[in-house]
Order: sequence, then C-alpha cells, then structure tokens
Amino acid sequence: MDATIFTTMLTDRSMTDLKKMQHKYSPEQVAEFISIVKTFFYKKIPLSDFNQNPLVYLESHTQISLNTPKTLLAKRPEGEPYSYQAMADEIQSSLMIENIQTSRESIRHILNGYAPQTKTDSQLFGMKKGLDFISDPTNRISEVSIHQLYQMAIGDYLEDEDKLLPGSYYRHDAVYLVGDKIEHQGLSAEQLPKYMTELVKFINSDPMNDLLKAIVIHFYLAYLHPYFDGNGRMARLMQLWYLVSCGYAATMFTPFSNHIEASKNKYYRAFSLVEANAKISGLLDITPFFDYFIENVYAHLSSNEPVQGRYLETYEKLLSEGRITEKENDLFRFVLTAYGQDEFSTKQLEKDFRKAAYATIRSFVLKFSALGLLKSQKYGNRNRYRLP
Repeated sequence: MDATIFTTMLTDRSMTDLKKMQHKYSPEQVAEFISIVKTFFYKKIPLSDFNQNPLVYLESHTQISLNTPKTLLAKRPEGEPYSYQAMADEIQSSLMIENIQTSRESIRHILNGYAPQTKTDSQLFGMKKGLDFISDPTNRISEVSIHQLYQMAIGDYLEDEDKLLPGSYYRHDAVYLVGDKIEHQGLSAEQLPKYMTELVKFINSDPMNDLLKAIVIHFYLAYLHPYFDGNGRMARLMQLWYLVSCGYAATMFTPFSNHIEASKNKYYRAFSLVEANAKISGLLDITPFFDYFIENVYAHLSSNEPVQGRYLETYEKLLSEGRITEKENDLFRFVLTAYGQDEFSTKQLEKDFRKAAYATIRSFVLKFSALGLLKSQKYGNRNRYRLP
C-alpha cells in the first residue's frame, strides 16, 4: 500500500468505523490497511473473543488526561465508604440506562436504611448492597466474590426464569440482545466458566494501566453477557469495584453512570461498532469503546469533581481545633455524602439522618452557617440549607 494513502487512512477521523472507511476508500484498500495495522500497530489484550483470538486495541487512542487520575485519587472524608449523593446519581443513572424508572426520593430512602416496599425498591436495595460490598476493601475480586456481588445486587431480585440455577455462577442457556434484529449473542453457556476465569486472571495479574483495564473489564463483561439479566449494571459495578480495589478512593464519590446515561446512544453505538468492525477485520478491536469512554466519561470527571473536596481543609481544621463536636461531625459528613450541592431543610435532615433530635439539627445548621460551611436560603418564612 502506498505510504501516503496508509497515513491518510490511519489519521482519518472515521478510522474506527471500517464500514464507513470501505465507502470512503474501497474494501480492498481497507483490507490491506487492516493487514498492516494488525502486523505493526495493534496491541493484544490477554482475553479471547468468541473465536479464541485475542482482543486488540490501538494504543494511540488511549491517552487519558492527568485530571482523571487526579480526580479519582482525591482525598475523601475518612470513614465514609461513598457519597450518598453521588451513589444515588450512580444508581438512578445505571437503572435509567436500562430503562428502569425510579425516583430520587425512593433511592434516598433506601440509601438511608428504609426497608424496600416495591419491586423497584428491591432493585434499589440490591444496588445499595452491591455498593456496600464493592466499597469494602476486604472484598477482593474473584469468581466467588463476583458471584456474591451479582446475587446481592441483581440476581436475588429477578423473575424466576432469569435467575441462575442453584450452584451456578453463570447462566445455563443462550442469551440474545434484541432490537429490530439480534444485536448481540452472548458467549455460549458452556464456555462461560473458562472465559470468566480468564477475566479474573486478567484483572488480578495483567500490568495494563488501571484506568484502561477498568474500561476493558466493563466492555468484556458486557460482551460475554454471563447472566440472563443485569449484565450492564454488573459491568458498571465491576468497573467501579476494580478502581476502588486499585486505591482510587474518590471512585465512590463520582457517579460514572451519569456520564454514560447522558451519552447513552454513543455508549451502545461503541459496543455495536466493535462487533461491526470485527465482521470486516476478523478481530475484536475494542478501540471504539476506549474512544467512547475516555471522551465521554473520563474526560468529564474532573469538571464534575465531587463537592466534598472543596470543604475538607476548612472542616478538618475546625475539627482538629475542637470547634466541632462528634455529633456535628457525624451530621456534616452526612450532609456531604447525602446532599452534596442539593438543598435540604432541617426537617428533611432530621428525617434522613434519624439519629438526632430536631433541636440538635437546628443548632447544627445555625452553627455551620455561621462558620461558612453551610449557606442558608430563605423561602417565605422557611429556610433551606446547602453547601456554599
């Protein structure tokens, strides 16, 4: 192939859409281009596609801004496993990606310890249990613990026909993603144990960059589709879990799924593009999914850095000086994680916190407003509060 044509194709904005490239150039030129890229440019991932070939990607498409690890490594309040506000966003968005509708109020009730009353509440309760599980650093990733996570977060709340058989870690029959046509068929049930063992080995031993590996985990679990239902939610939980296990403490204070839900069409198109390209190239090149995730999720994390980081310095200084009581400390940590930048009333805080009398709540908001750690907004004869 002429070097000029190859360079033009390699730098073409449509380079990761091989069907579009075939129309723009020619099927013959694209075939020759793929042959050269396969030999000199692709990097292999030690995970297999359904034909036992390794997954590949273009390293030139995996540049991540330094703001992303900076955001995910930011200091967070000690003793708080996750931000209630961020994880409320995470749960709501993760469910909405799969067209499961719920309300913010229902999510807040479940996160604050209220018992589930409806089927949707039970799904929310499962997600809360999943978040509690992955935020615990003693829970390491293995096939056994992945099964535990799936059952507590999703599997226990499915209809009987979608549940796993007793003693089984994965589905026992075929599964299809169907739109106007069959969009994707999961790996055959008989092969799932072998492929999931490969995935766990990759998670725990491959030296790939953590942030890139998290994207691979997300993609690969969805690609295998090891369950009858809940594969998307499980893929997103697994990505969070892996990042937490690598020490990215602010992961649980950052609602990844907000950004996915906001770009849902691009999210699903990235999956589809990987498989469409594979029909042309014969290789499962996951570069389109890297492109999607880096541009639409990672790139937005720094601009949506959780609010907690802005107040820790002042708050911790006052705490060290003995100007904040233990109960006030508990209340402020709750406000940080439960409300973030949302407004709240004293009655709402009393109801949600559930461990302080109204007089204590009232004294807290007045004192913290005077300290500049809360801002008061008057509505008629009532006040609402928020972080400044």
